[in-house]
Amino acid sequence: MRNRLRELRAQKRWSQADLAEILRVSRQTINAVETERYDPSLPLAFKLARVFHTTIEGVFQDDASAAADLNPQSEKQSQSEQPLRGGLDASTTAPVSGGRTPPVH
Repeated sequence: MRNRLRELRAQKRWSQADLAEILRVSRQTINAVETERYDPSLPLAFKLARVFHTTIEGVFQDDASAAADLNPQSEKQSQSEQPLRGGLDASTTAPVSGGRTPPVH
């Protein structure tokens, strides 16, 4: 899971030890989260978001979302391959013999 923890902490001019003290965790925990060797618990993720006055998504991003951000062309391509609104594809909305539309299952 990608995160902006180092960046957010640097903006406040806090050391890892400073942030660890505020959150009542070890400096090693902060280091492990920053270096993406450890995904924090949900309660810790909420605390981090509160400390930096942002949302959890403002601090963390899952790897799939991070990959899409790095390659916006593949995101556009995958969106164009999705079915039409409502989950129907074009074949289920076309009239059949007698002008009736097929039943949706």
